[in-house]
Amino acid sequence: QVRLVESGGGLVQPGGSLRLSCAASVSSFSINAMRWYRQAPGKQRELVALLWSLGSTHYAESVKGRFTISRDNAKNTVYLQMNSLKPEDTAVYYCNAESLGGASSYWGQGTQVTVSS
Repeated sequence: QVRLVESGGGLVQPGGSLRLSCAASVSSFSINAMRWYRQAPGKQRELVALLWSLGSTHYAESVKGRFTISRDNAKNTVYLQMNSLKPEDTAVYYCNAESLGGASSYWGQGTQVTVSS
């Protein structure tokens, strides 16, 4: 069982930045991939960023060049640095961990990000 705890959400003005954190209860080396998703009111949950265990990344087109996913293996923590935030980035952001072999998927509780002036 993997426990994920997100933090770092909040209210920010358009053009501002936030860094989300996702602390995992297990070593990063037992996880195949980490993902950040978001879900805005009335919309489906969408993949924002993906970080594979070997380091390759993938981003949604809507956040490319603005968001960066990274990790600190010593802290078993994954980050999502969000710059140049837009009102359309407003959503609940969820962290997801995929176990080695892809057999299991774990979710955090979500953290609210609101971009508004």
